[in-house]
Amino acid sequence: MTKSELITELAAANPHLLSRDVEIIVATIFNEITAALSRGERVELRGFGAFTVKKRDARTGRNPRTGEAVPVDEKVVPFFKAGKELRDRVNRGKP
Repeated sequence: MTKSELITELAAANPHLLSRDVEIIVATIFNEITAALSRGERVELRGFGAFTVKKRDARTGRNPRTGEAVPVDEKVVPFFKAGKELRDRVNRGKP
């Protein structure tokens, strides 16, 4: 599902809200999650999951084209861990 599909579905499920208001709501939620992660904070949405940041140490990688060793700098990457309720609902949908 894309962001625009999410906005469309939320607007359809909430006819009392204007589509542009739903768009602002979704953008605000995403912006707040992004801002919290950039500050190194954890974002937990009960029943859905938790967003955290993980530090990846510097390492030596390989250029896939040439096979040459290249240094890869240390970096921080976003990480998502699904909550129990989300995992259960997804697994119920499987045959």
